[in-house]
Amino acid sequence: MEWREEGIVLGVRRQGETSVVAEVMTRGRGRHLGLVRGGRSRRLQPVLQPGNTVDATWRARLDEHLGFMSVEPVTLRAARLMESAVGLYGIQLLAAHLRLLPERDAHPRLFDTLALIVEHLDDPVAAGVLILRFEIALLEELGFGLDLESCAATGGRDDLVYVSPRSGRAVSREAGEPWRDKLLPLPSFLVGGEAVGAAEVAEGFRMTGFFLARHVWEPRALREPDARRGTLGIIARGSAAG
Repeated sequence: MEWREEGIVLGVRRQGETSVVAEVMTRGRGRHLGLVRGGRSRRLQPVLQPGNTVDATWRARLDEHLGFMSVEPVTLRAARLMESAVGLYGIQLLAAHLRLLPERDAHPRLFDTLALIVEHLDDPVAAGVLILRFEIALLEELGFGLDLESCAATGGRDDLVYVSPRSGRAVSREAGEPWRDKLLPLPSFLVGGEAVGAAEVAEGFRMTGFFLARHVWEPRALREPDARRGTLGIIARGSAAG
């Protein structure tokens, strides 16, 4: 078995004295692991840093084996990401999110979003919006997609300002008014609005965090990743400053 594809490095773990097991996210092969011989060498250590894009070739006798992976650099952005707090926390958060998915399952939409995010992880305002949209896409890929297109009560598409915590569907201002204290805020920029402020970004993460906890973390006996709390704190400060 053999394949070759570009991938974004999510992490590595030490294997023996000189090798590592590399974890990369690819568009066609999903999140994939492979043993990189000499991965701890001076040549490969800078390449195998989270956030870098590599040209990966994977080989194994059988598809279910761990296999061997060789990598060549394509875009080395890890040093730039590590210079910013949001970059450092953000790539850890994205990796934690992707580990919720089965290994080797292709999720091209998430890969494309990840590829876009890693180019903006040094900008807290842009990163906040992109990571929020990534979490919405992640919920959909996991089978718990939100319906933010029309009002759950009326079917209308105007003035959507709430999300039902029970159904994950949008609710209009008028229909939701009697239950506003029990509904989640829906940021306007997710339904066609243009303005993005710190408060709206925070509301968006409150919404996705609620559904991730209910459908993903709690059923798997997981906690919200520490990297998420760190990322959101930095994004909030950056969005407020912007």
